[in-house]
Amino acid sequence: MEQTETYHYQIMRRAIEAIDAAGDEPQTLADLAADMNMSPAHFQRLFSSWVGVSPKRYRQYLTLAHAKTLLRERFTTLETAHTVGLSGSGRLHDLFVRWEAMSPGDYARDGADLTIFWGWFESHFGPALVMGTDRGICGLAFAAEAGPEPAMADLKSRWPKANFVEDPAFLRPWAQAALGMSGEAKLHMIGAPFQLKVWEALLTIPSGHVTTYSEIAQSIGKPKAVRAVGTAVGRNPVSWLIPCHRALRKSGALGGYHWGLPVKRAMLAWESARTDAQPEQA
Repeated sequence: MEQTETYHYQIMRRAIEAIDAAGDEPQTLADLAADMNMSPAHFQRLFSSWVGVSPKRYRQYLTLAHAKTLLRERFTTLETAHTVGLSGSGRLHDLFVRWEAMSPGDYARDGADLTIFWGWFESHFGPALVMGTDRGICGLAFAAEAGPEPAMADLKSRWPKANFVEDPAFLRPWAQAALGMSGEAKLHMIGAPFQLKVWEALLTIPSGHVTTYSEIAQSIGKPKAVRAVGTAVGRNPVSWLIPCHRALRKSGALGGYHWGLPVKRAMLAWESARTDAQPEQA
């Protein structure tokens, strides 16, 4: 993927900071463009070509108020989503994910006898670290906020006894499918049984929609395990593909995000822009 993707994300990140700094004060296109050190026309073209909506509209998507609107209008009960098939064509646009879970015994060995390949790729949300076995992607981290070294250390710590080999060429077809949102990406999920249930529930949330931690707990038959669900969501090793960014608090607050709250806000806004831009299906 071209370097322009990271450039776009950096502009978006700065826009988020400018919006936060403004608080409740209204911002014009000229004000926001000035904060980006760009002309209004250039800023308008850049955002409209990448996001698909105007900077003004995108700014609305980035606010806390929009998260609350999502929770009111696009809250998806997971059982309904699964029943009507929303986890298929609606999830991550036309990306199709096949996943295979590691056995509990293999998981307990901390990745012993497992070779994990890794490589860096550009994404819509900054530099992405992709890790995978011969069965599929097992790790996906975003380093725009966390930094490359902490991202690498974080993913490696999940499977401390694995053999890690740098090989972006091996991963490129899956990574391009995952980060470009087209084609097919295989996942090799490595986690405890409870974590796998939570991650599977996340896969049923359509793009442009959200759910809550308590709803996830209900859907997996553990209604009182909301805190444990939150922990499992935060330990999702394959961010974006397994959309933990679509889990919000009941209040509509975004909650935390392992790779940085600005990334979560950007992901939700990016998906909302594309969902709203799509023509309604007959």
